This record gives sequence, structure tokens and C-alpha cells, in this order.
Amino acid sequence: MQFGIFTVGDLTTDPTTGQTPTENERIKAMLTIAQKVEEVGMDVFATGEHHNPPFVPSSPTTMLGYIAAKTEKIILSTATTLITTNDPVKIAEDYAMLQHVADGRVDLTLGRGNTGPVYPWFGKDIRQGIPLALENYALLRRLWREEFVDWQGEFRTPLQGFQSTPRPLDDVPPFVWHGSIRSPEIAEQAAYYGDGFFANNIFWPKEHYMKLISYYRQRFEHYGHGTAEQAIVGLGGQVFMRKNSQDAINEFRPYFDNAPVYGHGPSLEEFSAQTPLAVGSPQEIIDRYAKMRDYYGDYQRQLFLMDHAGLPLKVVLEQLDILGEEVVPVLRKEFATNRPASVPEAPTHASLKAAAEKASAEEFAQVKSARGAAFGLGSTTTAGA
Repeated sequence: MQFGIFTVGDLTTDPTTGQTPTENERIKAMLTIAQKVEEVGMDVFATGEHHNPPFVPSSPTTMLGYIAAKTEKIILSTATTLITTNDPVKIAEDYAMLQHVADGRVDLTLGRGNTGPVYPWFGKDIRQGIPLALENYALLRRLWREEFVDWQGEFRTPLQGFQSTPRPLDDVPPFVWHGSIRSPEIAEQAAYYGDGFFANNIFWPKEHYMKLISYYRQRFEHYGHGTAEQAIVGLGGQVFMRKNSQDAINEFRPYFDNAPVYGHGPSLEEFSAQTPLAVGSPQEIIDRYAKMRDYYGDYQRQLFLMDHAGLPLKVVLEQLDILGEEVVPVLRKEFATNRPASVPEAPTHASLKAAAEKASAEEFAQVKSARGAAFGLGSTTTAGA
């Protein structure tokens, strides 16, 4: 089970002080947060991708490349890599390069994003969002798995004998999660390829995500990648904690009330009751998130949104200390208890490399055995050939 942080990189005024960080301050804060994730013993830092104010992370690989040089263990990921408006050739090359820089500590979450105007900015039509996601990912997979690619599709110029460079580290492409808030087509895509499915798990009631994840698990099994319980699932979430529950509520309320994403809508109490937002003591957070397994089954990755709505860096770092020291260790034990042995661990570069080497060895053995049978050779002769 992997635990970590994802950020949307919003640039928001602190409602308690009226202070708005500069773009430089916000970017530097995100870099500090990523290093803190490793310091407190968590596993993943993921950044969003946005090309419009009030968000700053328009170049995830630039940010993650810096973090790679400052860390040793954490997986560097994305909360969304825009598969619709980015050229899949550029995605293939950028993330393969990041793989080499980070010694394999890289995966990514593909998504369509939630900002409509971004499509025409990059010459795309939002009405083609789903077809773009499907076609672009089909090409991306080939670019990472085939040395030379011939390609002709609907949304980009053809390729003839194209070689993406650099090649993925150890010939093992980064693991891909497909992120979705509402689209069964994306869950279907993740299941078809045997990739991971990441549910944002922030804005909607649990019943909504339960349907999406259940559908993904069923289709994962349908396509022969394993049983439904072996599907690779990740969840988002968001929390705010203080030792005393009421202190947490009082401190977080002005940030919630004025947040650009959900402010000026339902009350904090209403939103917390209807979504996975949890505000309270560390034990209340543990109790709330330990129940996620009851709703979604055993899963592989839990990320938290912590640095949004104008919260100052000092407060976010305090939150990460509480999360890393008091909450995550308990949740690790909770999720490990009675976890079926058949449920896979979260994919890493090392595990994917080992699986590829095993598959290659098995394929070689099968070819060797078939050749021996064709020539009437016994197993001893074949093994010594």
C-alpha cells in the first residue's frame, strides 16, 4: 500500500491574512512539500498539470526532475497528465527521460483534465475528449513498447519508422494510472490494458466512486488480467488535522469557505458528510480512511490533497508531520490486516522490471522447448543446447 500527497498547485489567497503568494513562492512551496513527503516516510508525490490561472504546475516533468535530484525514495508521479491536449510523442519522451533521471522512480496518471478552454489553446476540440484520450494513449503505449513505430490516426500527423528517444529505462515503460471523476469509458480503457485506475475521490459521495471502481474491476477481470480483486486501484482524499477535533474545524473553516473549488457552497459539515473530506483529530482521520477498504476493496495507493485553498506552507508541513507520524503508520497496519495474499502490491519500476524479465525467460523456455520437440530432442539435450 502506497501513501502520498497530490497537489493541484492552486495559487489562492490565504483568507485569514489576505496574503497571496507569488507564482515563485507557490512553486518553491510545492518543491518543499515534495521533499517533506519523503522525510516523513510516505511513498508518492504527485503534481497536477494545469495551463490556466490560478494554477502554476504547467510543466510537471520540470518540477519532478528537480525533486528527483533532491530525493532518494519517493515515487514521482502526476495527479493528471493531459493525454488529450499533449502530444503523445512528447509524453513518451518526457517521461522516459524523467525515468532515467529518477532511476525509475516514476509513474503517471493520465486524464482529460477539468478545464474546458485548454482544448482550443492546444488546437483540440473538447467534444473529442474521449476519442482523443483513447487514440493518444494507444499511440503512447506503442511508442514505449516498439522501437520503430508506423502510425496513422485521426488526431495527429502520421508517423513512419519513428523512434521515441530516450527509450524507457530497462525497456520498462512507466506504470500508467488512468484518472477519472465520472467517465466509465476511462475505467474501461484502464481495464482493457490492465493499467491502474485512479479515482479522484474528492468531490462526490462514495457511492459514485464505488460504481466506477466496481465497473473497472469487473472489466479488468473480463479482459483476463486477473481477478477483480487483483485490479490496481488508487484513491484520492483530503484531510485537515489538529490534536483537538474542534480546533481542526475552526482552523480549516475559513479556508474551506473561500476555496475556489468548493467554497461558497455546502457547509463544511455538509461537505464532510457527503464526500471523503475529513477534518478532525488524527484518530478520526484514521477511522474515516480505514473504512475506504470496506467501500472499494483492497487497493494499492492512497493520496491526500493537503496544500490547497490558500493554506500557508507552515501549516501544510505541520499537517504532513501529523500524517506521516500519526496517521499513515496506523493505516498501513490497518490495510495490511487480513489483506488477501492474491492482492498485488502497488507497481514499482523494480516489480515491473522483474515481471518483464520473468515473462521473457518463460517465453524463451517455451520457444526452446518447442524447438526441441520439433527436432525430437529430449529435455536434457534441449537444456544443454
